[in-house]
Amino acid sequence: MKNFDTRTYNISDFVEWNENGLLELSPEFQRRYVWTEKAKSYLIDTIVRGKPIPKLLLSQKLQGKKNVRVVVDGQQRLRTILGFYNGDFKISRVHNEEFGGQTYDDLPEKVQNEFLQYELGVDLLFDMPYEEILDIFARINSYTVKLKTQEIYNARYVGYFKQTIFKYGLKYVRYYIDSGVLTKASVSRMGEAEMTADLFVSLIDTVRTNKGIENYYKKYEEEEGDLANARTKFDKIMTYIGSIYPPEELKTTNWRRPQLFYTLFTSIGHSLYGLNGLEDAPRPNISEKNIGKIRIVLDEISLKYDEFTEDKDAEIPSDYKEFINYSRRGTTDTIARVTRANFTCTKLDASL
Repeated sequence: MKNFDTRTYNISDFVEWNENGLLELSPEFQRRYVWTEKAKSYLIDTIVRGKPIPKLLLSQKLQGKKNVRVVVDGQQRLRTILGFYNGDFKISRVHNEEFGGQTYDDLPEKVQNEFLQYELGVDLLFDMPYEEILDIFARINSYTVKLKTQEIYNARYVGYFKQTIFKYGLKYVRYYIDSGVLTKASVSRMGEAEMTADLFVSLIDTVRTNKGIENYYKKYEEEEGDLANARTKFDKIMTYIGSIYPPEELKTTNWRRPQLFYTLFTSIGHSLYGLNGLEDAPRPNISEKNIGKIRIVLDEISLKYDEFTEDKDAEIPSDYKEFINYSRRGTTDTIARVTRANFTCTKLDASL
């Protein structure tokens, strides 16, 4: 028998209940309140932008002649919403350039009204004893899939690096999928963010292993640093890649393989800007005028990859040996990435 109902309430309803003592935010089974200022700002920005947030779970109990709503799941979200309404913190400029640095009272009246009218989805439990509520709370918190490392980063950080990775991952996700670099299944587990973070590190630091990516989330949590410059570079590199290989054409080559797409990106990036870690590699003079020549060189490398990997007995020429070996094993190690990019830049430089 169903003993809950699904409803929607405006934020103004929760404000009124809280002010009248009809909202219980901290029942005994709830976790203590631990959100950071950045996490709180990110939630408020989501609401201000009119985007949905997860449903809340409330129970209802009679206290005297009044109904009191008890928060079973969603305490941190509600405390954040009510705290913002009460002027406890400001929206961060990391999340919203237009309203960054503003409290609720600083917002335009229209935005304030929209905030109060924002609808929160709620599952409301009826006439349920404490033991039953505890059971439901335990069940909610057991329905979890083990998170991938990238998903943990997404939950843990809300600063400049995370926002850049999230934005640019979505910006180029269609290219990643249509070109075969990523699958929809990998994107469902934030594969586009993982790849984008890896590529950005090559621009803001050096061509290196994909281990230790979390350090960049930490470093750029509070300060933007050189991320703005890196975003400009990232766009230009992806524009060149798209000109050389429209997604449906990249899909027919080995450059669609994640380890080789990283090589393609860093090789083009080094040609345009010079990347740390590739100091020994030449910088090919690439331009829109020689896209055709670049394509010929890259197609040749892709064909050679097939030739030397499909036939295990094939004798690999000396100039290709390290490239092929580092494309098949230890593909994300620093030495493998540097070696493949050096090789690719050398081949391009010799032909342009």
